[in-house]
Amino acid sequence: MNGAYRTLDSQGQARFEVRGSEFIGHVTPVQTVEAAESVAESVRDEYADATHTVPAYRVRAEPLREWASDVGEPAGSAGKPALNVLKQDDLENVVAVVTRYYGGTELGIGGLARAYSRGVKEAIEDAGVVEQRPQEQLRVTVAYDDSGTVRGILESTGADFDATYEETVSFDVSIPAASAPRLRDRIRSATSGRATLE
Repeated sequence: MNGAYRTLDSQGQARFEVRGSEFIGHVTPVQTVEAAESVAESVRDEYADATHTVPAYRVRAEPLREWASDVGEPAGSAGKPALNVLKQDDLENVVAVVTRYYGGTELGIGGLARAYSRGVKEAIEDAGVVEQRPQEQLRVTVAYDDSGTVRGILESTGADFDATYEETVSFDVSIPAASAPRLRDRIRSATSGRATLE
């Protein structure tokens, strides 16, 4: 999946009460479905005495993976509202987990849906949102004679890179995936094919 996407800047948390029930919302940036499931499990373990721990996630994969569970709450009252917040905010690579300690008063499906949504929304506000561009890692190895040319190209594209000067010169480059093919072509052309690109 190419292109920029919105995700969390950091982990976030929110805590509030609704008619005696305590809700704790957690959101965490993740890179894989496995990481999302691991975060959900660790929150469930941390709040093992909670009445309900409701997970939802959206992870960039082929295709985009979306998942949520009501975990014992009435169908459609918890997981789906939590997931809907992630969808409405167009967030990807995020796992949300809302923990509930039951306070003795039934909230009804509408009340639960509002509370679980709020848990995710407020945790997202706490975490902050950033735009990410998929990065590609590239290693360029050249002889000293070509190193100045390659460094100039990398600097002109604004790529992040580290250079290692040994028998040859190696540049470890991180560049937006969309720009990588053009950069490869420029380096090959400027060095008449002498650069090794991995």
